[in-house]
Amino acid sequence: MQNRLLALPLVAGAAALALTGCATSSASGDASGDGTIAVVASTNVYGSIVQSIGGDHVSVTSILNDPSQDPHSFESSAKTQLAVSKADLLIENGGGYDDFMTTLADASTTKADTINVVKLSGLDKGGDAEFNEHVFYSYPTMVKLVADVSKRLSALDEGEKATFQDNADALTTKLERLESETADLQKTYAGEKVSYTEPVPGYLFDAIGLDNVTPEAFSEAIEEGDDVPPAALNDTLKLFTNKTVQLLAYNDQTSSPETEQVKKAADDADVPVVGVTETLPKGEDYVSWQQANIDAVQAALQK
Repeated sequence: MQNRLLALPLVAGAAALALTGCATSSASGDASGDGTIAVVASTNVYGSIVQSIGGDHVSVTSILNDPSQDPHSFESSAKTQLAVSKADLLIENGGGYDDFMTTLADASTTKADTINVVKLSGLDKGGDAEFNEHVFYSYPTMVKLVADVSKRLSALDEGEKATFQDNADALTTKLERLESETADLQKTYAGEKVSYTEPVPGYLFDAIGLDNVTPEAFSEAIEEGDDVPPAALNDTLKLFTNKTVQLLAYNDQTSSPETEQVKKAADDADVPVVGVTETLPKGEDYVSWQQANIDAVQAALQK
């Protein structure tokens, strides 16, 4: 998937002037003006992780934070650009998922460091294979991110290094527990066939050893917002009418006539539908969100 979150209108006039006056990141980690480290994350998934590590010592702005929002349709504002221009640290998913972060950073000439989570993950090996950029469902990647965030926050506020490390250690323990749970599920469910409308939970499925059999032409078309080839749609529908798969993972934040057809086919065939999202549901942090995803997949596989 490339450039899915890039609807970025030009901001002119007063917004441009505001950016000119706020382009330099504070070296002391006080760009927020209240003594905290200002961090801007592309989504609240990463914002939650930073908040867990930084606590009261960080001010986090998550650009995409509405669970009802289609994350594929993002529009910037002067307020968003101003937050980026004043940030001490930026976090982007990368891999073409949130290119608007690069656009915002370039427009503001910020000097803040940027963590690109796809690059940090090491999962993209290049080549011709389609890369799944939803690395926020990869728990080993999130462990790497926690360590990197802790290191960078400590560099911005050395006096709180011990606090950041303690919080990072506690969060890492929780993430490793999620890894352990998926490893246990793999012992029972490895090889079970499943399907998804988009590869959002792909890394979670991989961790459990599940076999995604969705026609690539279907999920790729949905992901790119293109028309689904009729043959790919028919082959996908057969997964449910023939009860080939144990569950359907359905992206609750995007829909199309084709995904609705597939969801109906799953419902009609009594194949469990597991809703997945690309941003945190209201009231959840990263760990509780992913725990709920694991529990939902397990419950579906047990049916």
